[in-house]
Amino acid sequence: MNISIFGLGIIGSRCADNLAKAGHSVTTWNRTPKDRDDSVADAAAAAKASEVLAFYLKDGKACRETFESIRPALTSAHTIINHSTIDLDTTKWLATECEKLGIDYLDCPFTGSKVAAHNGELVYYFGGNTEVLEKFRPVLEVTSKEIIPLGKVGDATVVKIATNLISASTVQALSEAMAIASAHGVSPETFIPAVTSNACGSPLAAMKLPTMASGDYDTHFSLDNMRKDSVFARELAKEAKLNTPGIDATSEMMTKLCDQGLADLDYSALYKQFDV
Repeated sequence: MNISIFGLGIIGSRCADNLAKAGHSVTTWNRTPKDRDDSVADAAAAAKASEVLAFYLKDGKACRETFESIRPALTSAHTIINHSTIDLDTTKWLATECEKLGIDYLDCPFTGSKVAAHNGELVYYFGGNTEVLEKFRPVLEVTSKEIIPLGKVGDATVVKIATNLISASTVQALSEAMAIASAHGVSPETFIPAVTSNACGSPLAAMKLPTMASGDYDTHFSLDNMRKDSVFARELAKEAKLNTPGIDATSEMMTKLCDQGLADLDYSALYKQFDV
């Protein structure tokens, strides 16, 4: 298929590479131009080049602005697949605008970071028409190891935001726990295997604790992106009149650390709040 990728960050760039390797004709566009042979400078040109338009953009604002910039080029032959983690209002807005234009829309955010994207092993959450999903499953399977249908448009967005809440809160708890252990003379070499063998151990803990202990904050998923997603979670909670003190505190700490210049580090940089 002819596929255009909008957004060439950590995930989008790797997905574009995998789709090209799989034999698809790929065109890419990024708000800040990237030096790629398949890139075009204009978003509308990217839309005109392909029938499948995949968004891997930073947030709802970027999605809305990109959609408006390509609107004149859109026809009923297009399908938009949104992989960006965005606010629920923007998800619904995109779906509505696509419906007005007779365009199929897939609410399809992902879980997985740099390594998963490189290996084509993202997990997609899907909300929308399952017939449309099946039509484009061969495209989605190039960049993923699993596709999980969740219901109507918007449901996948909610689940993605909710699961990122768990990841952020977990890394905050890991940070506090290792800081306490370290302050009382327990080395990371002792603490990390103890967590691994505990019921609280998890793939996320196994991934993040060693890098936190060594001060390696190479970005797999940025602190600023996780901060952004925590804001979405708090908005959903507020709308439902729910009190969420855990993610409130973690979100505020991420905002503080981003303001200190750590926004582009991996979100495991939450550990740096302890100045270790």
